[in-house]
Amino acid sequence: MFETISISTDARGVATLMLNRPDKHNAMSGRMIEELMAAAARLAADDAVRVVVLTGAGQTFCAGGDLAWMQAQMAADADTRFREARKLAEALQALNTLPKPLIGAMQGNAFGGGVGMACVCDVTVGVDTLKMGLTETRLGLIPATIGPYVVARMGEARARRVFMSARIFDAAEAVELGLLARAVPADRLMDAVEAEVVPYLACAPGAVAAAKKLTRDLGPRIDDSVIDMTIGALVERWEGDEAKEGIAAFFDKRAPAWAAKG
Repeated sequence: MFETISISTDARGVATLMLNRPDKHNAMSGRMIEELMAAAARLAADDAVRVVVLTGAGQTFCAGGDLAWMQAQMAADADTRFREARKLAEALQALNTLPKPLIGAMQGNAFGGGVGMACVCDVTVGVDTLKMGLTETRLGLIPATIGPYVVARMGEARARRVFMSARIFDAAEAVELGLLARAVPADRLMDAVEAEVVPYLACAPGAVAAAKKLTRDLGPRIDDSVIDMTIGALVERWEGDEAKEGIAAFFDKRAPAWAAKG
C-alpha cells in the first residue's frame, strides 16, 4: 500500500503514476523515493501496462527534495547519507530506464528534483503557467543525482544556462530549453498527454521497450560509474558548511550568509 504515490491503470493499459503529497507540494521524502522504486519495478513487470503517465496531485508537480529529509541526511552518519543518496539515484534511474513509455504531465511547478523527474520522462508536457528552476545552489547544494538526466535532456550548453544559477524560468523557456515538449493551457493538458499516449497503443510493446533501450544506449552515458559519481557529489555537499547554512536559513526564514544584501 503506497502512502506518497498512487497508481491506477485504465482498460487500455495506460497507467497513471501520481505523486501524492499535495500538502507538501509533492516534495520527495525518503518514503516517496522508496515507493517510486517499488512503483517502477511493479510497472516494469506488468505486461498489461502499455504506457505510464507521471503526474502530481494538487497545484505543484514536484517541489524537489523534502528539506526535512535533506536536513536529516546532514545529521546522519556517513553510511546513512550514502545509503539515502543511493536510493534517490536508483529511483531516478529506475524511472529513466522503465521499459514502457513514460509521459510527464506537469500540472504545476517543478523545482530541483522535480525538474529531474520531468527529465526522466520520454516526453513531458506541462501547463503554460508553470515555473521551473534548479534551485539547489540557493541552499548550498547542487543538482547532483538528477544531473545526468537534466544534461541528457537539455544538452550541456543549454543546461549551463540554468544549472548553477537557481534562476526561475517560465513554461515558454522550459520548451526552449528542451525540458518540455510543449506547454498548453491547463484545460488542454490531458488532451496533449493523450496525443502522446495514443500512438503507442498501436505499437508492439516489446519493440517499444527495445527501441527505448537503444536510445539510451546511443545517448549520453548514465551507468553505475556516473551514478556513483553523482552520489559522491551529493553527499559531499550534504557534509559541507554551505548546505548546513542554506538549509538552516530556509527553516529560520532568513537569507543565507552568502545572499547579496539590499
